[in-house]
Amino acid sequence: MTSGPAKFSDLLDLDTPAQRAAIREGRYSGHTAGLAKGNLQCNLAILPGAYAENFHRFCKLNPKSCPLAGVSEPGNPAIARLGANVDVRTDASRYTIYRDGEPDGHVSDLGALWQDDMVAFAIGCSFTFEDALLKAGVSMRHIESDVTVPMFRSSIPTAPSGPFAGGMVVSMRPIPKSRVAEVHDICRRYPLAHGAPVHVGNPDVIGIDDITSPDWGEAVAFKEGEVPVFWACGVTPQVALMNARLPLAITHAPGAMLIADVSEATGPLYPYNDN
Repeated sequence: MTSGPAKFSDLLDLDTPAQRAAIREGRYSGHTAGLAKGNLQCNLAILPGAYAENFHRFCKLNPKSCPLAGVSEPGNPAIARLGANVDVRTDASRYTIYRDGEPDGHVSDLGALWQDDMVAFAIGCSFTFEDALLKAGVSMRHIESDVTVPMFRSSIPTAPSGPFAGGMVVSMRPIPKSRVAEVHDICRRYPLAHGAPVHVGNPDVIGIDDITSPDWGEAVAFKEGEVPVFWACGVTPQVALMNARLPLAITHAPGAMLIADVSEATGPLYPYNDN
């Protein structure tokens, strides 16, 4: 592989260290669905230490949306549970910056923004169960189409904690109706990856007016016999961070996850409940 910019197709056949190198070096900043097969991928939320306790409680109150894979010590960009070589400042393919609750651009490296009191929260990601579904022969349309999974604001409430509150964000995947029960059984084995779906079928029931117009990600096509299936999504804490209007907060960009250095089989498969 060259040292220049990399496309998704360039990374697919590489091992995880090489994929991580492309991300860390700023050569790839796209979605990570389908990369690092078998390795844990995580959503990220990074915020000043003064707000960490309330955010930690928000995650524990809303484990479907915010299953914690690990939490850093203040100022430490490493989370030991995710592997010795993982650096939260460089190893997500893209980050979103929020100032006073408003998006303030994207970066691929947090070196210039990192502060000594920052606490990083790694939150389980649906890409884990996607890998399991693919192995079971269930198509993932967004991966086939090389787009970010569609995500929607829903009317499903979350439990607030301090300044952190807001409705659940859900991700959606078309699933053959005949396989919905099987998909449910597979996904419930992965509580760190949001577990089983939260809704199947009519999107109006959970406050989604137009399934062709996601709030994040890109719309995907349906085939005959498929129904929309919705999962709790790790963008939910991003909405909570926006509502809290912190002076500075950082998350992964939707679809651009932190690739951990542990496998889904031997890594922290169950949520982090310390403290």
